[in-house]
Amino acid sequence: MVSRTVKKTRAKRTPKRAWVVAVSMGFGHQRTAYPLRHLAPDERILNANDYPAMPASDRAAWDSSRKFYEFMSNFQSLPVVGRAAWRVFDEFQKIADFYPKKASPTPTLALRQSYALIRRGWGAHFIQKLAEEPRPLVSTFFTPAFMADYYQYPGKIYCIVCDTDISRTWAPLDPASSRITYLAPTDRAAERLRRYGVPTERVILTGYPLPKENLGTPRYEIARRDTAARIMNLDPAGAHRAQMSGEINQHLGRLPKASDRPLTLLFSIGGAGAQRDLAHTILESLAPSIRAGFIRFWIAAGTKAPTRNELQRAAMELNIHENFGLIFANEPMEYFANFNRALRETDILWTKPSELSFYAGLGIPVIIAPPLGSHEFLNRAWLEQLGAGLPQEDPRYTHEWLFDFVKTGWFADAALQGFVKIEKGGTFAIERLALRS
Repeated sequence: MVSRTVKKTRAKRTPKRAWVVAVSMGFGHQRTAYPLRHLAPDERILNANDYPAMPASDRAAWDSSRKFYEFMSNFQSLPVVGRAAWRVFDEFQKIADFYPKKASPTPTLALRQSYALIRRGWGAHFIQKLAEEPRPLVSTFFTPAFMADYYQYPGKIYCIVCDTDISRTWAPLDPASSRITYLAPTDRAAERLRRYGVPTERVILTGYPLPKENLGTPRYEIARRDTAARIMNLDPAGAHRAQMSGEINQHLGRLPKASDRPLTLLFSIGGAGAQRDLAHTILESLAPSIRAGFIRFWIAAGTKAPTRNELQRAAMELNIHENFGLIFANEPMEYFANFNRALRETDILWTKPSELSFYAGLGIPVIIAPPLGSHEFLNRAWLEQLGAGLPQEDPRYTHEWLFDFVKTGWFADAALQGFVKIEKGGTFAIERLALRS
């Protein structure tokens, strides 16, 4: 049994900053942390599952989880066996129906297993290292927050929720006695936490943290200007702009006279790389339109060189050059910076409904790829209910339905609905909380 109390050390006098903690399992939790990097010393985000001098036993526990998730993410793309296996796996992280409204206090098997490992010492070294310089701890994954809570970390503990709705696994084993304060992106996620037994005073509705470089100040002038430019490409004939003129004037102000770029579609491959086959299908369908200059197509290929090389070869074989691009970097933080720059000139984002669902709040309409996991099914429903996203049609015929959706004005309307209805102040709210703790 490992002592639950971290070693008492004399706290160093440090500037008012926070430990920003993520895990390198896919991109979701690291992407959520990225907009908060300015809160961390040297703007360095810490990965609880990968840091210098990590004990071998801790690394083994984390690696087994990461490798299993990546395997299942890719394996599920197999037509019959893979999807069946994923359904079985997803049952362990399933989110119960929201109605009827009732408390759901029973911990899941996965949650009990996590705490069993923590009791045996998992994470003790990591929390001890952070406790040497106590600061507010802001985690984008629940497990490091559980570790900090269990080992009595001496500073404030915040946990940012990365989805619109969440399973019982996110809440502590004993929510009533926990010190974790949850920062929720949606009313529904906040309500879930309360149903799981988290005290109301430890649930704060902040909104999801979006990147400041895509927002501007808390007045969101960059996002507003980018959305206005986007509307011009999403409704080139102007008929639907006339119908939405009241909302446009109220929320966006004056639109530019003309667009300065071709219609631009960005397809995002997840961190596990499970959407590679879908990327190839879209690329083949759109290749003639790309060559003709009707559309500019970018693929966000992540950080895995084999994925990048595979897509580069496909683009060469299709003979598309000027209006095709790959967004790639060797490490996640650089990749997110490149991705966010590309979003400024993106008109439509095509992605599975991961944490990127919240990026519709930047005024970018989402084409929703098939969900992976029960939380993504709920993210998809949220996007559709807001009118900020549209489910993909048959990707083999993207060259037909994509341009039809532009003509109908559906994308233009989705851009405006996302900008207006999705809370964009998460980064600023979390910053205020962390710096005053």
